[in-house]
Amino acid sequence: MDGTTAIVVGGASGIGWATCRKLHSLGARVVVADVNTDAARQRADELGDRAAARHVDVRNEDSVERLFDEVTDDFGGVGTVVDCAGLSVPGAVTELSLEGWRTTLDVCLTGAFLVVKHAGRHMVDGGSITLIASLNGRQPGTGMSAYCSAKAGVLMLTEVAALELAPGRIRVNAISPGLVDTPLVAGVSLVPGLTEDYLENTPLGRSGRPEEIAEVVAFLASDAAAWMTGANIDVNGGAHTRRYPDLLAHLAALAP
Repeated sequence: MDGTTAIVVGGASGIGWATCRKLHSLGARVVVADVNTDAARQRADELGDRAAARHVDVRNEDSVERLFDEVTDDFGGVGTVVDCAGLSVPGAVTELSLEGWRTTLDVCLTGAFLVVKHAGRHMVDGGSITLIASLNGRQPGTGMSAYCSAKAGVLMLTEVAALELAPGRIRVNAISPGLVDTPLVAGVSLVPGLTEDYLENTPLGRSGRPEEIAEVVAFLASDAAAWMTGANIDVNGGAHTRRYPDLLAHLAALAP
């Protein structure tokens, strides 16, 4: 990836940070973009040469547009974009607040749309866009209505964007991780029995590592995937073949 400029949105932690390290190791110039500007700067400093930090809030179109404008002005173009920004506000359908619903969709779905929109406008010489979707994009889970809906939307956004951007030689693909050891899922371990339930329903019997997702991102960004677009790759230890844990049941068990 020598000479390629890669923007990793949500690049300061978890899958995003692993992706930054992987793409940088392959020779890319990496822009660590994150809502946490200080963390992004620290990560860019850790990478050293060929790394830069930028602030971005995927809920704000002006912020996303500014990110792509600045990177294009500073580095002459963008070849690879990875959107790892995400969060989840859990809650039963009858109890989840509208604010919680909107917050989850704003970051996970609308944010992905804005990243794709402005990446597509700036990739004048073609390129690769990878969206981090989720096992929950097609596997429902109680208490996960907002997140499941958002990630299902990301999968369809991937296919539509792949159709529309193909004439510009821009490839758009998605990855659907399962339980990966990141700050986003740190709360899982606080609910007794929930981690075990996840792993019992993962045929390979373990959680994933951020680096394992980053490897697939690197593949999709490479010439080895030059004929791939509109695809979703399950990287979840086979968890998509079984059932999702009953989050609400586990939470109910905590009630006094």
